[in-house]
Amino acid sequence: MKKAFNLFDFSQKVNYRIEILAGLTVAMTMIPESLSFAIVAGFPPLMGLYAAFIAGLITAVFGGRPGMISGGAGATVIVLIALMNSNGLEYVLAAVALAGILQILVGIFKLGKFIRLVPQPVMFGFVNGLAVIIFMSQLDQFKAVVNGQSTWLSGTPLFIMVGLVALTIGIIVLLPKVTKAIPASLVAIIVVFALVFFFGIETKTVRDIASVSGGFPPFHIPNIPINLETLQIIFPYALIMASVGLTEGLLTLNLVDEITETKGNGNRECIAQGGSNILNGFFFGMGGCPMIAQTLVNLSAGSRARLSGIVAALTILIIILFGAPIIEQLPMAALVGVMIMVAIGTFEWASFKIINKMPKHDIFVGVLVALITIVLHNLALAVLIGVIISALVFAWESAKRIRAKKYIDEKGVKHYEIYGPLFFASTTAFSEKFDVFNDPNEVIIDFKESKITDMSAIDAVNKITERYVKVNKTVHLRHLSTDCRTLLKNADTVIDVNILEDPTYKVVIN
Repeated sequence: MKKAFNLFDFSQKVNYRIEILAGLTVAMTMIPESLSFAIVAGFPPLMGLYAAFIAGLITAVFGGRPGMISGGAGATVIVLIALMNSNGLEYVLAAVALAGILQILVGIFKLGKFIRLVPQPVMFGFVNGLAVIIFMSQLDQFKAVVNGQSTWLSGTPLFIMVGLVALTIGIIVLLPKVTKAIPASLVAIIVVFALVFFFGIETKTVRDIASVSGGFPPFHIPNIPINLETLQIIFPYALIMASVGLTEGLLTLNLVDEITETKGNGNRECIAQGGSNILNGFFFGMGGCPMIAQTLVNLSAGSRARLSGIVAALTILIIILFGAPIIEQLPMAALVGVMIMVAIGTFEWASFKIINKMPKHDIFVGVLVALITIVLHNLALAVLIGVIISALVFAWESAKRIRAKKYIDEKGVKHYEIYGPLFFASTTAFSEKFDVFNDPNEVIIDFKESKITDMSAIDAVNKITERYVKVNKTVHLRHLSTDCRTLLKNADTVIDVNILEDPTYKVVIN
């Protein structure tokens, strides 16, 4: 029964004070970000807060690991802007729900494990690019809208904003040296809020972004025609959103694994994320995924359990229902200071220390992934390109490792002992190892120290046997798997079958 319904690890020691305070801190930083993303996408502002509540609560309870925070993330919202502009809000809600279904399927079929294919240079690029995005997004708070135009603050408003941000950063940096009893980020927010409130300092507040008051997320079935044409419209957006959400989520999960030195469950996270997006689609949320910035805020506050995520989600709901007048007075400078420190903490500064020890292609991949993340804000595309380039480099390096030991035994038989993997990239080098015309009449090619991995390799072996057959020479192929023997055209006449020694590995044929 425990394994069938194991939502919480009750053996885990939970520090309730730290978890509650961490959850409150996360909620404070999530509110302005969720509102901003909703407004940028052209959604009603409350959709961002609904997404933060729904995604935050569902993934906190059912997600793949404690400590991760989910909400209305910009990475997934950006995908939906074009659909919003072309087809409207109802299609967006349908796409969000469909994205959730796709994410659940990924979890059910246990495809989350493929995140292991992401190399470390791609992780470095992803994290560093995300840190830059978090930092750059805070610069918008140093602007004001005047006569419909966005302009940089100047004069007294600028000095006040910079001063309050500096105060926030100072508290976050210095307070942990005095005490770690209360999260420094939360203290910084409270201190700056009190300073602005009691001294009547004029500065930008959450109210300047949007109102956060409202009711409970309303149930709403997307009002769209149910037909193939609708599916053709929303499916591409749903697929991209699902991919971006899972990519950011699973990479964040890996990052939290490294920080906490524990192991999360990627497939369970996929299912929880999918479930939250289905609910978002039917309860007026803009959809979301794990948020690395808020997750790092949570971890830096000391949270290691699920409670902080639950507290954060419920806090957002309470604020929507009852606490909006207070939260709307929060100075944006305090939240900007917190997020700047998150960006600094997110950046992998260690990558600079090891850059002179890394292969050049790894440096190129890391920089490229970071640039794509920063310029396009498309995390899935950045990671995909990084993985593809890394895979091609690996294939090229592996192709150079194939070699052949050649000798003629006392009976005058020429032996080729093949070492290294034989696959699409190494077939040319493999074919160049043989001297068909000058070899004796009998040749043995031994694959004991090699492995045939794909159809390109099978084709290369076929061509070698055909070249020997054309000049009336006998060639024996040893240590091939059953799959290889059945796929080779000349198998019956050229292969020595050795049941005791031939391997049983499978050949990839599709």
